[in-house]
Amino acid sequence: MSPQIAWVALVTAGLLDVGWAISMKYAEGYTRLGWSMVSLALLAAFVFLLGRALQVLEIGIAYTVWTGIGAVGTLTMGVLLFGEALHPVKIAGIVLVLAGIVALKLAPT
Repeated sequence: MSPQIAWVALVTAGLLDVGWAISMKYAEGYTRLGWSMVSLALLAAFVFLLGRALQVLEIGIAYTVWTGIGAVGTLTMGVLLFGEALHPVKIAGIVLVLAGIVALKLAPT
């Protein structure tokens, strides 16, 4: 796998992580079968893609980028789907996480 494809796999894994977190919320403690199955499928998919990306990318950078995508995406979806509060401090935190992700992507290996 090329580094470019590994980055695509990593970003996709991060986005699937967001879907997984949201599906867990909808699964209501894994008491709703349909959402529980979606949650487990998303979990399997992002773990597979993350594992593939880690074959090529440095673990420290890849894991940090993956968790950053998951954190920012899940916070954003919480605001959009569940009406969670979005304060200026949260926005600043999102900006800092995104800046960190960009910096890690641009860092020489």
